[in-house]
Amino acid sequence: MSSPESILLQSWSQNAQAWTEAIRSGAIESRQQVTDQAILLALMGRQPERVLDLGCGEGWLLRALAERGIEAVGVDGDATLVEAAQAAGSSPVYVASYEELVDAKVDIGCDYDLICANFSLLHQDIIPLLAAMNALLVPGGALVIQTLHPWSVAAGDYQDGWREETFDGFQGEWSPMPWYFRTLSSWLNALDMAGLQLTGLREPQHPQSPVPQSLLMIAERRG
Repeated sequence: MSSPESILLQSWSQNAQAWTEAIRSGAIESRQQVTDQAILLALMGRQPERVLDLGCGEGWLLRALAERGIEAVGVDGDATLVEAAQAAGSSPVYVASYEELVDAKVDIGCDYDLICANFSLLHQDIIPLLAAMNALLVPGGALVIQTLHPWSVAAGDYQDGWREETFDGFQGEWSPMPWYFRTLSSWLNALDMAGLQLTGLREPQHPQSPVPQSLLMIAERRG
């Protein structure tokens, strides 16, 4: 029987083209109205020179950073998404699974001012990956994570566990995708166990929405 992690990887492969079209056509309203701007503001507010986009997908954030004069490097586990990112921009983009990054099997460079994970930490055991990313930061560098806000998407079940995204309301053919829900305390514990400490927390919200659209965390290496 396939594990949720393997199904997660398969779903990204199956959804890569539809995802690219959805991002580039602006079909995801929350991203257009709130979360894209939120992650850009968080990154640019720290005035970085060099950024790694972890789980970069089709590369929209790489292109946005490059347009602002920031050296950006991308990495993603799906080859189709990496090809789309490479074709649409000039930033270097690497194919590597999170396991390969943890084991340092793919050289994606180091000395990053910022490492960004924008809705890309969807698997269960993120601590080894967070620790590996921590090691790639320059002194004073930071990890910026934007994710689904656990209070907004808990749906009455506020405990860690696997959920399923069916992409209802999205146009095109989509394969259901498992993703791992974690509470706020679970997020903070994972950062702590990876040698990181939370230095900033934001809850991006549309003024006409009663709930936050995302949770945005900034963490630095624990001294």
